[in-house]
Amino acid sequence: MAKPKTDPNYKVIAENRRARYDYAIEDDLECGIILQGSEVKSLRENGANIAESYASVENGELWLINGYIPPYEQAKTWGHEERRRRKLLVSRKELARLWSDTQRKGYTLVPLVLYFNHKGVAKLKIGIAKGKKTEDKRATEAKRDWQRQKQRLLKHHG
Repeated sequence: MAKPKTDPNYKVIAENRRARYDYAIEDDLECGIILQGSEVKSLRENGANIAESYASVENGELWLINGYIPPYEQAKTWGHEERRRRKLLVSRKELARLWSDTQRKGYTLVPLVLYFNHKGVAKLKIGIAKGKKTEDKRATEAKRDWQRQKQRLLKHHG
Protein backbone atom coordinates (compact mmCIF):
# COMPACT_ATOMS: atom_id res chain seq x y z
CA MET A 1 0.00 0.00 0.00
CA ALA A 2 3.04 2.22 -0.40
CA LYS A 3 2.19 5.48 -2.15
CA PRO A 4 4.72 7.49 -4.14
CA LYS A 5 6.49 10.12 -2.04
CA THR A 6 5.93 12.77 -4.71
CA ASP A 7 2.13 12.61 -4.37
CA PRO A 8 1.11 16.00 -2.89
CA ASN A 9 -2.29 14.80 -1.64
CA TYR A 10 -1.21 11.68 0.25
CA LYS A 11 -0.62 12.61 3.87
CA VAL A 12 -0.73 10.63 7.12
CA ILE A 13 -2.73 12.56 9.71
CA ALA A 14 -2.64 10.27 12.75
CA GLU A 15 -1.11 6.89 13.44
CA ASN A 16 -1.91 4.49 16.25
CA ARG A 17 1.62 3.30 17.02
CA ARG A 18 0.65 1.32 20.11
CA ALA A 19 -1.79 -0.84 18.14
CA ARG A 20 0.90 -3.18 16.79
CA TYR A 21 2.40 -3.45 20.29
CA ASP A 22 -0.87 -4.17 22.11
CA TYR A 23 -2.53 -6.27 19.41
CA ALA A 24 -1.67 -8.95 16.90
CA ILE A 25 -3.08 -7.49 13.66
CA GLU A 26 -4.61 -10.28 11.56
CA ASP A 27 -5.94 -8.23 8.65
CA ASP A 28 -6.49 -4.60 7.74
CA LEU A 29 -9.07 -2.70 5.74
CA GLU A 30 -9.34 0.82 4.31
CA CYS A 31 -12.64 2.54 4.99
CA GLY A 32 -14.11 5.95 4.35
CA ILE A 33 -15.13 8.24 7.18
CA ILE A 34 -18.05 10.69 7.31
CA LEU A 35 -16.77 14.08 8.45
CA GLN A 36 -18.12 17.61 8.81
CA GLY A 37 -16.43 20.47 6.96
CA SER A 38 -14.72 21.89 10.05
CA GLU A 39 -13.34 18.41 10.83
CA VAL A 40 -11.73 18.11 7.39
CA LYS A 41 -10.16 21.57 7.72
CA SER A 42 -8.89 20.67 11.18
CA LEU A 43 -7.38 17.41 9.85
CA ARG A 44 -5.57 19.33 7.11
CA GLU A 45 -3.91 21.38 9.88
CA ASN A 46 -3.05 18.12 11.74
CA GLY A 47 -3.38 17.27 15.41
CA ALA A 48 -5.87 14.37 15.31
CA ASN A 49 -5.46 11.44 17.69
CA ILE A 50 -6.73 7.88 17.20
CA ALA A 51 -4.62 6.25 19.94
CA GLU A 52 -7.49 5.75 22.44
CA SER A 53 -10.14 5.08 19.81
CA TYR A 54 -11.71 1.87 18.54
CA ALA A 55 -14.18 0.81 15.86
CA SER A 56 -17.35 -1.14 16.47
CA VAL A 57 -20.21 -2.63 14.46
CA GLU A 58 -23.56 -1.48 15.88
CA ASN A 59 -27.00 -1.90 14.29
CA GLY A 60 -25.52 -2.86 10.94
CA GLU A 61 -23.22 0.20 10.79
CA LEU A 62 -19.51 0.66 11.48
CA TRP A 63 -18.51 3.46 13.89
CA LEU A 64 -15.26 5.08 14.99
CA ILE A 65 -15.62 5.74 18.71
CA ASN A 66 -13.50 8.16 20.77
CA GLY A 67 -11.41 9.45 17.85
CA TYR A 68 -10.17 12.99 18.59
CA ILE A 69 -10.20 15.78 15.99
CA PRO A 70 -9.30 19.16 17.52
CA PRO A 71 -11.70 22.09 16.99
CA TYR A 72 -11.07 24.26 13.93
CA GLU A 73 -10.39 27.80 15.14
CA GLN A 74 -12.00 29.63 12.19
CA ALA A 75 -15.28 27.69 12.63
CA LYS A 76 -16.33 29.12 15.99
CA THR A 77 -20.11 29.00 15.55
CA TRP A 78 -20.40 25.91 13.36
CA GLY A 79 -17.60 23.87 14.83
CA HIS A 80 -17.72 20.16 15.59
CA GLU A 81 -17.73 18.01 18.71
CA GLU A 82 -14.14 16.76 19.20
CA ARG A 83 -14.83 13.18 20.30
CA ARG A 84 -18.13 12.47 18.55
CA ARG A 85 -18.89 9.07 17.04
CA ARG A 86 -18.07 9.05 13.33
CA LYS A 87 -19.60 6.68 10.85
CA LEU A 88 -17.18 4.58 8.80
CA LEU A 89 -17.99 3.51 5.25
CA VAL A 90 -17.44 -0.08 4.10
CA SER A 91 -19.26 -2.40 1.74
CA ARG A 92 -22.03 -4.65 3.09
CA LYS A 93 -19.86 -7.70 2.47
CA GLU A 94 -16.97 -6.21 4.45
CA LEU A 95 -19.34 -5.14 7.24
CA ALA A 96 -20.68 -8.69 7.55
CA ARG A 97 -17.12 -10.05 7.68
CA LEU A 98 -16.08 -7.51 10.32
CA TRP A 99 -19.15 -8.28 12.41
CA SER A 100 -18.50 -12.03 12.31
CA ASP A 101 -14.81 -11.51 13.14
CA THR A 102 -15.58 -9.38 16.20
CA GLN A 103 -18.06 -11.96 17.47
CA ARG A 104 -15.22 -14.49 17.69
CA LYS A 105 -13.37 -14.65 20.97
CA GLY A 106 -10.90 -11.84 21.63
CA TYR A 107 -11.11 -9.99 18.30
CA THR A 108 -11.54 -6.23 18.09
CA LEU A 109 -11.37 -3.49 15.46
CA VAL A 110 -8.43 -1.14 15.99
CA PRO A 111 -7.85 2.06 13.99
CA LEU A 112 -4.28 1.98 12.62
CA VAL A 113 -3.82 5.06 10.42
CA LEU A 114 -5.92 8.11 9.55
CA TYR A 115 -4.76 9.70 6.30
CA PHE A 116 -5.67 11.58 3.14
CA ASN A 117 -5.39 9.27 0.11
CA HIS A 118 -3.94 10.27 -3.28
CA LYS A 119 -7.26 11.90 -4.20
CA GLY A 120 -7.18 14.02 -1.04
CA VAL A 121 -10.03 12.08 0.62
CA ALA A 122 -9.81 11.24 4.33
CA LYS A 123 -9.53 7.48 4.92
CA LEU A 124 -9.08 5.30 7.99
CA LYS A 125 -7.26 1.99 7.99
CA ILE A 126 -8.64 -0.37 10.62
CA GLY A 127 -7.12 -3.66 11.70
CA ILE A 128 -8.87 -6.83 12.80
CA ALA A 129 -6.81 -7.58 15.88
CA LYS A 130 -6.48 -9.96 18.77
CA GLY A 131 -5.18 -8.63 22.09
CA LYS A 132 -1.67 -9.75 23.02
CA LYS A 133 -0.83 -11.23 26.39
CA THR A 134 2.10 -9.82 28.39
CA GLU A 135 4.40 -12.67 27.29
CA ASP A 136 3.65 -11.94 23.62
CA LYS A 137 4.47 -8.25 24.13
CA ARG A 138 7.79 -9.23 25.75
CA ALA A 139 8.60 -11.51 22.81
CA THR A 140 7.81 -8.70 20.33
CA GLU A 141 10.02 -6.33 22.32
CA ALA A 142 12.91 -8.83 22.47
CA LYS A 143 12.66 -9.44 18.72
CA ARG A 144 12.69 -5.69 17.99
CA ASP A 145 15.69 -5.15 20.29
CA TRP A 146 17.57 -7.99 18.61
CA GLN A 147 16.88 -6.51 15.15
CA ARG A 148 18.19 -3.16 16.37
CA GLN A 149 21.31 -4.71 17.85
CA LYS A 150 21.91 -6.75 14.69
CA GLN A 151 21.72 -3.58 12.56
CA ARG A 152 24.13 -1.84 14.93
CA LEU A 153 26.62 -4.72 14.72
CA LEU A 154 26.40 -4.90 10.92
CA LYS A 155 26.93 -1.15 10.67
CA HIS A 156 29.84 -1.23 13.10
CA HIS A 157 31.68 -4.18 11.52
CA GLY A 158 30.63 -3.60 7.91
